Amino acid sequence: MEPDNSIAVECKEVFREFQDGTRIIKVLRGTDLTVRKGDFVAIVGASGSGKTTLLNLIGGLDRPTSGTIFVDNVDITELNDDQMSEMRRSKIGVLFQDQHLLPIFTAIENVMVPMLLDEVRAEKRISKAMKLLEAVSVDHRAHHMPHELSGGMRSRVALARALANDPVILLCDEPTGDLDHKTGGEIIKLMRDLAKKEGRAVIVVTHDPEVARMADKIMLLRDGVLVEELISAFFKHSGVDVTRPKDEDSTADVTSQG
Repeated sequence: MEPDNSIAVECKEVFREFQDGTRIIKVLRGTDLTVRKGDFVAIVGASGSGKTTLLNLIGGLDRPTSGTIFVDNVDITELNDDQMSEMRRSKIGVLFQDQHLLPIFTAIENVMVPMLLDEVRAEKRISKAMKLLEAVSVDHRAHHMPHELSGGMRSRVALARALANDPVILLCDEPTGDLDHKTGGEIIKLMRDLAKKEGRAVIVVTHDPEVARMADKIMLLRDGVLVEELISAFFKHSGVDVTRPKDEDSTADVTSQG
């Protein structure tokens, strides 16, 4: 059977357990997930439900206790450490809440770091980094240091860096947690637009219903499993409306899918 090249990420029966003394803590209990290229997916759930653990497994920063995880049709659970490092450099982009920009490098130098690891020629590095900064609207600050940039600008630079090696999937762990509402919304919209334009899958872990409502799909991680449930029920206590924006696919069904 030919592989489905439209699938960016596929998790099958993924379990992750941790040992705490004599106790076994079961964080993920047979999680299934399929994300296609161009999809923008939000994963929500209570603190401690395993959202970041799942993201780390997909990014190859951790390994499942059992189950399989495919990234661009490669079973990453079969890769050794060197192979996994190569996979992260070539297929996976990561965006963290606190950006992790290198403080001694300018914005453009931060964006070039992943390309340095792949030994991309200097002229190409500079040209591509500037185009990425232009795409996220901070090219006018290319030669500024991180401490000279606002929080929103640093997030945009971090996004450009995460895209430097043209990843198949972008993983985002609470990417707007330190930003004000307006700036956070701009960053999420930018990620969504770039995903659609370039056929890149984006998975965002978030506690913010306003972030979740911008996704194509919202998935609820509960008791270690992605469950199918109306997400409006999950946010019911706060009274937040999580229906899709009226200017986009208003007929779409905003439900999660395990």
